[in-house]
Amino acid sequence: MPDTDPALLSAEDMLAAFARRQLTPVDVLQAVTERVARLNPSLNAFAVMNPRALAEAGESTSRWRSGRPLGILDGVPCTVKDLVDLAGFPTRRGSRTTSAEPVPDDAPMVVGLRAAGAVILGKTTTTEFGWKSPGDCPLHGITRNPWNPAYSTGGSSSGAGAAGAAGFGPLHIGTDAGGSVRIPAAWCGLVGLKPTYGRIPQWPASAFASVACAGPMTRTVRDAALMFSAMARYDLRDPFCLPDDPRDWCDGIESGVAGLSVGVLSNPGFDAPVDSDGIAAVERAAQLLADAGAYVARADVDLPDTSTVFGRVWGAALARLVAGMPSREADLLDPGIRTVAATLGGMTAIEFMDAEAMRAAAGHAIARLHQRFDLLLCPTVPAGPPLADAPIVDPVRALWTEWAPWTFTFNLTRQPAISVPMGPRGDGLPNSVQIAAAQFRDDLVLRAARAIELAQPFGVADLG
Repeated sequence: MPDTDPALLSAEDMLAAFARRQLTPVDVLQAVTERVARLNPSLNAFAVMNPRALAEAGESTSRWRSGRPLGILDGVPCTVKDLVDLAGFPTRRGSRTTSAEPVPDDAPMVVGLRAAGAVILGKTTTTEFGWKSPGDCPLHGITRNPWNPAYSTGGSSSGAGAAGAAGFGPLHIGTDAGGSVRIPAAWCGLVGLKPTYGRIPQWPASAFASVACAGPMTRTVRDAALMFSAMARYDLRDPFCLPDDPRDWCDGIESGVAGLSVGVLSNPGFDAPVDSDGIAAVERAAQLLADAGAYVARADVDLPDTSTVFGRVWGAALARLVAGMPSREADLLDPGIRTVAATLGGMTAIEFMDAEAMRAAAGHAIARLHQRFDLLLCPTVPAGPPLADAPIVDPVRALWTEWAPWTFTFNLTRQPAISVPMGPRGDGLPNSVQIAAAQFRDDLVLRAARAIELAQPFGVADLG
């Protein structure tokens, strides 16, 4: 395909080129790995590369030449976040406390991607155990934003955000317990889908199992739907995953939003901050959706203080993590983990169960809100990314003021939410909005995101 860097093609365009014999999976992988070799030293997106990637691409090339592709992603490069098991590699979780021994089995979502024929490029960096939003960890250091390496990618899917924005292939696995797919997607100019809880099976469970989801991080909405189709398959290892629904999530994605109702959410359970760029993005997205035929109105909902609820979930999970380690290992942890565990982890059982009751109340209130609105529209992040080298002074306060005030509510309520690029902020870094729908209506967030994408396309980082 002349004048086109194969590494920057969408997954759909790669597959079309393979079918027409204009490119092979080997051609694409070579373009991607050349780009990784040239750009990754300044970005630090990878925990480890897969030495079998070229062989996997060669096997895919042979299948395409014989007219027998393995599945819907055959030959497309994909990365796996280092909180997710990839057979034959260690799962280090960004931590010096974890084993360097390889794991024997693929995680459920990796099984799905391999079954669809995806070529695994490598494992991407994560914040330690996925605990925070700035994109660094003790084991691998700082991961930097391709739009401006002075800034953070966000986290905890930091490497996936950098890899997606830098053109290191079109498909990237992220995980999201409080915003860890959507925040780096917002700060790196990607589409990031947190699906309905249980839609994509996970095993082993994360430190934040009761709120954690896995999801695709891509440069286009249709690629997110395509990747989602391969990932969202039942796996008996996850006792909480939903029954199998082997649908093509691209079906209906072009149906638009005409006739749908969209509520603009200004309060996710507390007075969440947002800057003028974020407000402008929401106003612009609301207008685009209205122009596409949606009914758009302000959405008021009486929610409990979700910052308190999530703080207790977050604190209890990190306190359990610290308590389960010998002190000599705990001393190797990111100091912020120990701070959060000490500050928020000392609650009583009654206080924790009270938070669970408040969480159920939040889920009920949002479900009732969806009787009036098919979709909710709000910011993804309160502001642009922080500087990559900036110290964290108060992680407890940063959670609900700088990192995840607009994202963690939808983890508590277990509904699908997607971050969509909305052009540049005033400083040239990516802007975004977030769209949520009722539980199990992942199709609606994809439809709305696609409608916005069609009305306002957004490019990739210009890295030369």
